[in-house]
Amino acid sequence: MDRIPILRMGNFLLVTIQVDLYDRLALTLEADLVQMVKKTNAKGVLIDISAVSIVDSFMGRIIGNIASMSKILDSETVVVGMQPAVAITLIELGLPLKGVHTALDVEKGMLLLKSMIDENVDDADLDEQDDAFAE
Repeated sequence: MDRIPILRMGNFLLVTIQVDLYDRLALTLEADLVQMVKKTNAKGVLIDISAVSIVDSFMGRIIGNIASMSKILDSETVVVGMQPAVAITLIELGLPLKGVHTALDVEKGMLLLKSMIDENVDDADLDEQDDAFAE
């Protein structure tokens, strides 16, 4: 069975989808990616779909599911490289992709992930300080 490679880059996981996904491959990617987030304690997932020419409602739901499950596991999700036709299709299908952040390319996506992780660290520090003052 085919698999999409998931690369670890520090605290992040990088997935570059180079083929149009069929349903079984999309489900496999979803399961593999969530397992890798849990296994590696990744703080961010970057999904590059620049080579994907078609995203149907099923694939849109899979991306949304990945973002939701990753968020539960304390990880942010950024999708990069979306073609204009794909964005138009997602809107026409009524798929807002809640919880999915977007960026134009991998470099900007990594910067976005880093900034989100830094914000979360700052928020956690503030929460710890608040807890210390409450005691």
